[in-house]
Amino acid sequence: MRSAVLETSTDGYRLNADFDISFTPTLEDALNKGVSLYFVTEFELARPRWYWFDQKVVELRQQFKLSYYALTRQYRLSVGTLFQNYATLEEVVNVMNQLHNRLVADKDALQKGQKYDAALRMKLDLSQLPKPFQVNALASTDWTLSSDWYRWEVTP
Repeated sequence: MRSAVLETSTDGYRLNADFDISFTPTLEDALNKGVSLYFVTEFELARPRWYWFDQKVVELRQQFKLSYYALTRQYRLSVGTLFQNYATLEEVVNVMNQLHNRLVADKDALQKGQKYDAALRMKLDLSQLPKPFQVNALASTDWTLSSDWYRWEVTP
């Protein structure tokens, strides 16, 4: 993670974040040989309470899929049924490194003057890999692509 900020807008609170993703040679090789990689971006916003567990105000999880099609020599980045094709892995990584203007909460979801703890991370979802790769991924650090939780305080 390079940076993350939660900004107010007319319709709610928007998340802007910059990641620093770099593929290991093992991940790049697997992708180029036809193994689809699934990534998950997780965002949490909680109101800390001294007398009980923190109250989760927002919990969002977005999964996207990265594939390589050898026939067309293009990389495809998919979110649900939407997708975009790219000519190089570098182009895809540049898109994946940016999360901008993502609406995460309505404007009435947060109380003015109250402090909230925000957390964001992106990781490779190993559970979506084919089974033979899952076994290998558990034993090798070449298959780990995960940011630590990036945490910051928000006061609307």
